[in-house]
Amino acid sequence: MFTCVALAALCLVCAGGAPDGYRLVWSDDFNRAGRPDPAKWTYETGFVRNEEAQWYQADNARCEGGRLIIEARRERKPNPGYQPGAADWRAKREFAEYTSASLKTAGLHSWTYGRFETRARIDTRAGLWPAFWTVGDQGEWPAGGEIDIMEYYRGMLLANVAWGTDRRWVAKWDAASKPIAQFKDKRWSDRFHVWRMDWTPEAIRLFVDGELLNETLLTTTLNPDGSNPFTRPHHIILNLAIGGANGGDPASTTFPARFEVDYVRVYQKPG
Repeated sequence: MFTCVALAALCLVCAGGAPDGYRLVWSDDFNRAGRPDPAKWTYETGFVRNEEAQWYQADNARCEGGRLIIEARRERKPNPGYQPGAADWRAKREFAEYTSASLKTAGLHSWTYGRFETRARIDTRAGLWPAFWTVGDQGEWPAGGEIDIMEYYRGMLLANVAWGTDRRWVAKWDAASKPIAQFKDKRWSDRFHVWRMDWTPEAIRLFVDGELLNETLLTTTLNPDGSNPFTRPHHIILNLAIGGANGGDPASTTFPARFEVDYVRVYQKPG
């Protein structure tokens, strides 16, 4: 049971962290040991997307020292869905050569509009592809919408928004990127940074450490049927991918690799 002092301190933290006009509606500071809170996160399993090299599994995610650790490992794992001669990339691989984790709030928590924020440290070595992003709850990708608040691969930090086109599974992108070599801090990759999305009925704005990387007006994000995926609920995904369509070659990288998350917070305006 909380003491009065502890409860007051908790309220102060929550109130002090909210930007003007917003209130904290959901958060995870990962202040527990072992698996992440099952009331907040579920997991993707197996080979999922982009012909990535890793097998996703819950075993690669843990809370430690007040942080979420998503750990990618170089380890061979049999593919239970293996089918000799299969055309589908998920079925034709007899083994996964890497494992990692992908956590999501789908089915538990989703939001429309607000400020979404994480403080995290990403591993920027070759072949690694960490991401903090949202996907729409309604409709097939990409018509359901995707927002890449933080995505990194091949030396580039990305901030992207995607929606549907008249071709199935082909997205319209408003994409922005910045080479991490352009940051003045030569130890940028060693440090924690704050990624933020400000999502309103008018626009989506994506930031790192207060620097605006991309702005997308919602007047431009219409699917061919006239629907707008950014006026509907989205859920959060945190993952560390390896290789695949964009991640690059991990062969020279020493494993394990970590995506370390200090907190995730969602703020909204009352009403």
